[in-house]
Amino acid sequence: MSVAHRDVDEGLPQRPCLVVDDSRVVRKMARRMLEGCGFSVSEAGDGAEALTACRAAMPSFVLLDWNMPVMNGIEFLRALRREFDPGPPVLLCTTESEIERIMEALEAGATEYVMKPFDEPILRGKLEQVGLL
Repeated sequence: MSVAHRDVDEGLPQRPCLVVDDSRVVRKMARRMLEGCGFSVSEAGDGAEALTACRAAMPSFVLLDWNMPVMNGIEFLRALRREFDPGPPVLLCTTESEIERIMEALEAGATEYVMKPFDEPILRGKLEQVGLL
């Protein structure tokens, strides 16, 4: 791992985050990026698993896919905001690009929106924008 991209103090405790995506590949990629930013990462494969994870231990933020089986991202987001007000920041990460869909996500309680595919500089930028880095 390149130390040049790490700007966290190795002695500080890592903040927990939750990556929610039905793609194991996306979860693995996001995990690598977020661990490089100093987060400890938990994973969930759908919104129902994510809601259970939040009830057990609230993360400092959630990176959330929109299109998933069982409970999609918007359903999870609405349930999260109903149960935990205000709850953690949620970065919705999806291929949905129509303005109506983006507005739906923000109205449901998304903190910010990240378009797939994304890379580490894009993710870092969004995390900085919402005050998580």
